[in-house]
Amino acid sequence: MPLVSAKAMLEKAAAGGYAVAHININNLEWTKAVLLTAQKANSPVILGVSAGAAKYMGGYKTVVAMTRALLEDLNISVPVALHLDHGGFDDAVACINAGFSSVMFDGSHYPIDENIEKTRILRDACGVLGLSLEAEVGAIGGEEDGVLGGGELADPVECKRVADLGVDMLAAGIGNIHGKYPANWPGLNFDVLGKIHEAVGGKPLVLHGGTGIPDEMVRRAITLGVAKINVNTECQLAFQEATRAYIESGADQNGKGFDPRKLLAPGYEAICAKVLEKITLFGSAGKA
Repeated sequence: MPLVSAKAMLEKAAAGGYAVAHININNLEWTKAVLLTAQKANSPVILGVSAGAAKYMGGYKTVVAMTRALLEDLNISVPVALHLDHGGFDDAVACINAGFSSVMFDGSHYPIDENIEKTRILRDACGVLGLSLEAEVGAIGGEEDGVLGGGELADPVECKRVADLGVDMLAAGIGNIHGKYPANWPGLNFDVLGKIHEAVGGKPLVLHGGTGIPDEMVRRAITLGVAKINVNTECQLAFQEATRAYIESGADQNGKGFDPRKLLAPGYEAICAKVLEKITLFGSAGKA
């Protein structure tokens, strides 16, 4: 199945009361793990690619070529979107030209009028090409590939202004952060989320920083319009823990245990397990 826009899958999720997993990828093993797990679960999925991850993998065109080849070679039939995560304006343009099926423009650090103007330009381009577009209001806390956010709560009025542009999904800061959550984290602000959900008239909302949010908060956020949930750090930690255990056990020194295909296998399996856990929690299993 070719890459698809995320628009239809998210509208279906919003109407059905579940969310689609956005899993950030970092290499071939990551991509293969996510695709095969989504296929096994019969779930739509969004492959997220940050600018830094794309650079690590060789560039946006390399990521597109790798993903398209895996879709064909692995006989993937569930809907898959390839999505730029937290991209600047130039990154979004580059991804559009490279063949991504979905992009996020993170203009949250601009004054709202500038954010809207840049988002409008990208909306027009994506609309012509049939790509989906995610915009952001209210910066997400923490850091992701050099993009810093203070965790500001989004203004529902500003959210409505951006949603009214015709974007396909909206990321709004509601106290969520990237990376690990500190012990004193107060939790998601559901009052603000409820107001945003009402203000944008059912537009699919995006919850960034999905790692570490308690399951009950995730489920409640889905009831308030969240149709896409981003997971990155949790998969990285699962990969790291499994790889560390393999090496500390000395397995890499037995026979051909040093072979990358064996060395990376435990981490790969850990990613598969984590992705399946999230697909199950978000409710998208069987919804392809």
